[in-house]
Amino acid sequence: MAVLDAKSEPGARVRTTGILVKEATDDCDLPAHLMRKIPGVRLYSPDGRALDLHAPGYFFQATETAGLLRWMADEAGRAGARLFYGQRFEGASADAYGVSMPGFSAHYLIGADGARSRVAQFFGLGRNRRFLVGAEIECEQVASMDARFLHCFADSAIAPGYIGWAVPGHGILQIGVAAKNGSKPDLAGLTERVSRLLGVDRLRVRERRSGLIPTSGPVAQLGRGRVLLIGDAAGLVSPVTGGGIHTALNFGRRAAQLVGDYLMDRGPHPLAPFEREVPRYRLQLAMRGVLNLAPPNFAINALLMTAPMRQLAQRLYFHRRGGDPASFEAWTRAFENGDPGPMRSPVGNAELRCI
Repeated sequence: MAVLDAKSEPGARVRTTGILVKEATDDCDLPAHLMRKIPGVRLYSPDGRALDLHAPGYFFQATETAGLLRWMADEAGRAGARLFYGQRFEGASADAYGVSMPGFSAHYLIGADGARSRVAQFFGLGRNRRFLVGAEIECEQVASMDARFLHCFADSAIAPGYIGWAVPGHGILQIGVAAKNGSKPDLAGLTERVSRLLGVDRLRVRERRSGLIPTSGPVAQLGRGRVLLIGDAAGLVSPVTGGGIHTALNFGRRAAQLVGDYLMDRGPHPLAPFEREVPRYRLQLAMRGVLNLAPPNFAINALLMTAPMRQLAQRLYFHRRGGDPASFEAWTRAFENGDPGPMRSPVGNAELRCI
């Protein structure tokens, strides 16, 4: 197996926040020293109020993303893959027996080359049609940032159709924002707001990144002949949350299994079972249509702290898991005192704060 990568090395030009959901670390054995658990979400309204959300046994993982990508590349090499860097896909010829490119030939080609896939374009496969436009900066850590939370900002002036975020990451502070296609995310506005929240005059920026996040669901044609798309190239990204790392890991592995069975054990052609198994995101696509309306901030202020919206936010971030009956503050105090067991509190599964 050969991996062709246009980048100079695996950790170059990172295009993702690198935040993993718990399911990703449950399914894949990833190195703990490159990750940091974040057990809660703090969701801010435009007027500065904030809602704390959490669920028993659930957490997110902030990652040292460049290091994690290098580790994955090393693991692929140990498994026998040959990795070639600085190799951009420029085209190929395909027949019933495989795919040929300048200097390379393969029995099967898997395109994992991002939201604007050159593999999809060259072979006439399905293309992503709608996107979020995202931008992020990495800054030096700030001690006043509450590291227990993903800090998320619902604000149509800053992030129309999506949210902004501030993540106490793995040795860094990540601040980012995304907006529906056709709108411009206001990263400077979010950075100013986060600076005020943290009580700092200036954030020291280490790195900047930007990119497209597909939101149109799986592309119309995932493959043909001996070519198959996965990950962002295939549109396997939640249209609501923009999350696609877990899906990419899961279906990247599944694609490898199907192709291996087909080439070595006379299994079925990979395309049909792959198309049956990938998520279709029907509900999420409908919700994306609503989010693209970018409700005005006065509506977000009025609705975000209501019980139905709290329940919806809990579901979006923590899926089917309910919130702990104790407030996050009470849970944290008990955990620090060595007693993380169940507690009772009248505040329900979310705690309302004024910041």
